[in-house]
Amino acid sequence: MTEPIWLTETRAAYDTVAVDYARLLPEVVEGPLDRGMLAAFAEQVGPGRPVLEVGCGTGRVTFHLRDLGLDVSGVDLSPGMIEVARRAYPELRFEVGSMTALALPDAGLAGLVAWYSIIHLPPELLPVVFAEFHRVLAPGGHLLLAVKAGDQRIRLEQAYGHSVSYDVHWLPPDRLAHQLTAAGLIVRATLVRAAEVAFERGPQAFLLATRRHEEAH
Repeated sequence: MTEPIWLTETRAAYDTVAVDYARLLPEVVEGPLDRGMLAAFAEQVGPGRPVLEVGCGTGRVTFHLRDLGLDVSGVDLSPGMIEVARRAYPELRFEVGSMTALALPDAGLAGLVAWYSIIHLPPELLPVVFAEFHRVLAPGGHLLLAVKAGDQRIRLEQAYGHSVSYDVHWLPPDRLAHQLTAAGLIVRATLVRAAEVAFERGPQAFLLATRRHEEAH
């Protein structure tokens, strides 16, 4: 089966930029609102319960979640990014994989974070991915999304000092909330903030959602 072009391009781009991505982005998660959403997510999940970051990149958010007391691991499409993550945070677990088909059992996670990772998916695939998130979350499990807030596709040809070719999708928070609800998740909170650093180029959005408890049977 031929691999979708968006997936090939995204993997190749992040393999190319992996080392400089880690060098250029700060280890500390940007901004008090961003950290506040991660802290709220961690408090809801509770310490020691299994959490996955999908699209973990070089692992800096995974590491931050670990510092918040979570039993967290990371998965990313890019082997190059996973190599950097394993080198930077050898105490954490990182695997290569795709959020469209997670190699996980049903209902095994207490929490899942997609921190600016669904923005590379064609928007028509989001319902499929949200169904996959629902599958791997336990009833009552929590989901945190971070995205660029808007409704446009931007083609990147340069990133982190390298020539690349891949898409970034700015996504409307209201549409995401509707799709999460359709996937069987309850949206608990949505935060939209203005850009805080130059590279953001526009508002950012964060959505907290929960898989329904009554699905335990």
